[in-house]
Amino acid sequence: MFKRNRHGIQIKTAEQLEKMRAAGLVVGRTLDLLKRSVEPGMTPLDLDMIAEKAIRDEGAIPSFKGYQGFPATICASVNEEVVHGIPTNARKLREGDIISIDCGAILEGWHGDSAVTVPIGEVDPKLTELMRITEESMWRGIGALTIGRHLSDIGYEVERYVRSQGRYGIPQEYGGHGIGTEMHMDPWIANHGKPGRGPALEEGMCLAIEPMVNLGTDRTRVLADDWTVVTVDGKQSAHFEHSVAVTHNGPWVLTALDGGKERLTQLGF
Repeated sequence: MFKRNRHGIQIKTAEQLEKMRAAGLVVGRTLDLLKRSVEPGMTPLDLDMIAEKAIRDEGAIPSFKGYQGFPATICASVNEEVVHGIPTNARKLREGDIISIDCGAILEGWHGDSAVTVPIGEVDPKLTELMRITEESMWRGIGALTIGRHLSDIGYEVERYVRSQGRYGIPQEYGGHGIGTEMHMDPWIANHGKPGRGPALEEGMCLAIEPMVNLGTDRTRVLADDWTVVTVDGKQSAHFEHSVAVTHNGPWVLTALDGGKERLTQLGF
């Protein structure tokens, strides 16, 4: 039913890519709403409730909720939390915090997955820079999604940009992934490494590119809830992600409202 290449990576038809785009737009619009909604005094659970309503109102299903037992619609990771934070009412967001919001949706059996890191009010300039570097590294990785390049080129471009900006930690255990009829599919995509390795990129591949960058060490640990990943030194972390299709015209950013046109034009596409 679904084509896979010799490496087991799902290859989408043009029609299937359009369905992926529809799911991606649900996620993109939901994250846009959350970015506009977040403010001091809110809790991560407040954002989760907004996200679930937005996704279901579009006829889609939150893909995170119930996934391997995860209890919420979004992952909400505050400050030193790297990824997979469970949204609760236990803490209120304060001026100067940053929050990474990871969101996924299923529409007609196809998945979209994207993440942003958002400042709460005015934040320390070093956190603004951390977010900028992380987001830009994501776009550098996305720029590698052209036919004929190799899987490891993505992580190479991510790491090369981050290292050019100073001393930051790139968690080694976490990275991007294939996406399509499942949220997490082959291949796994490191945010580091050497270029020219792994499968060649083909038209119809869909990959979620998601760098996480820490203000301090790259070392992390998982909290007692078995989900929330935090930095071992307690310093802040940022996380950005887009689901992207490889096409003959270059990368198509399925979860970006403009398809990635503005940023990809800046990168020369």
